[in-house]
Amino acid sequence: MERKITLSEKEIPDKWYNITADMPNKPLPPLNPGTMEPIGPEALAPLFPMELIKQEVTTEKYVDIPDEVRNIYSMWRPTPVYRAYNLEKMLDTPAKIYYKYEGVSPTGSHKPNTAVPQAYYSKQEGVKKITTETGAGQWGSALSFACQHFDIECEVFMVKLSFLHKPYRKVMMNTWGATVHPSPSNETEIGRKILAENPDTTGSLGIAISEAIERAASDEHTKYALGSVLNHVKLHQTIIGQEAILQMEKAGDMPDIVIAPFGGGSNFAGLAFPFLRLNFDEGKSIRCIASEPSSCPKLTRGVFRYDFGDTAGMTPLLPMYTLGHDFVPAPIHAGGLRYHGAGVIVSQLLKDKLIEARAHDNLEVFDAGVKFAKAEGIIPAPEATHGIATAIAEAERCKREGKSETILINMCGHGNFDMKAYEDYFAGKITKHVLSQEEIDASIARLNTPLIPD
Repeated sequence: MERKITLSEKEIPDKWYNITADMPNKPLPPLNPGTMEPIGPEALAPLFPMELIKQEVTTEKYVDIPDEVRNIYSMWRPTPVYRAYNLEKMLDTPAKIYYKYEGVSPTGSHKPNTAVPQAYYSKQEGVKKITTETGAGQWGSALSFACQHFDIECEVFMVKLSFLHKPYRKVMMNTWGATVHPSPSNETEIGRKILAENPDTTGSLGIAISEAIERAASDEHTKYALGSVLNHVKLHQTIIGQEAILQMEKAGDMPDIVIAPFGGGSNFAGLAFPFLRLNFDEGKSIRCIASEPSSCPKLTRGVFRYDFGDTAGMTPLLPMYTLGHDFVPAPIHAGGLRYHGAGVIVSQLLKDKLIEARAHDNLEVFDAGVKFAKAEGIIPAPEATHGIATAIAEAERCKREGKSETILINMCGHGNFDMKAYEDYFAGKITKHVLSQEEIDASIARLNTPLIPD
């Protein structure tokens, strides 16, 4: 078997997979925060193109990928799967480790998989401008790249911590024509309010989402795009796992364990959902593990209840695992994972014990990232190191138990623009951080949102 497992351009999937069609318990509906009644698709119309709203609520198992989107995908898709022989040797494990490498995209991560269709459907409806947030910059870069393809203006609110630590992500967005603001900013009412209360805040994805939504809601020609959490975003990302199934079949293997980093859910969903389909349709028992930071452990230590998707409470109430919508995570370098809540679909899957979750502290993940870089030559993005840390833990378990299991990781992006993070790690500036139970309890106590009965 070769180290690299590839597909031809003709083998790029022509449909996205909608896991809700197969879920034994469908996700609970979003609620209007004023009436506490379920909302309909019309409530999302001011923010999203209608075709994306249809995808958000569709019950169809597969959704066709437009030819124009698929043609742009072909710039970097299909992405390769690699067998991590050197990492296996370093760990002296009987496990087989593979990784699906999304870092070959123009922006260096998996995010263009949804940015391109979101820009495409916006263009079809005559949208002139799209606003968005970005944590570490991968999503903002991806949407900037997609918008310039369709001649749409792009405005990005970038979490202040990442804006300062990852200046070249901002330059990438500027190169593709986007305007980028550090969030919280003085460009919006919510930004000015938060800055007045805490001028030194490092920001959060929840705050940046509020700013982007406020901006979009004020202009009829502007729409909002989200890089994770929502159903249609996860839908678009399933192209990753569908390709990976074909590649693993070509390798004559199939994973026992599928692992991906977790922020809001698109990264994890992209790889794991198509493999969960094999569990639903073919009776397989593939373990799917979401890997999150111990500084922001909504899956492993949060509560399952209705909450807002943003800090200001501008979104509908969503049934999710959450730490509380005004929770501001510690300033870790994995900016894409600094989000208070989990997407609705992933939350329901975890509630039903159809998936697993694991948390790792920031020293553990950088240790894993450096090991991977030394073994496989690719420097992972800080977000990707979380999945690697889980994979190493599983490989070490296989060694202890004498089991030869197959592990597949979503290596969601390279860290070539994240070297400040590695510099801080080598200089000893990154310390182990685990959120205390007191901090979690205090944040959740501030929630005034509906409980979900068992």
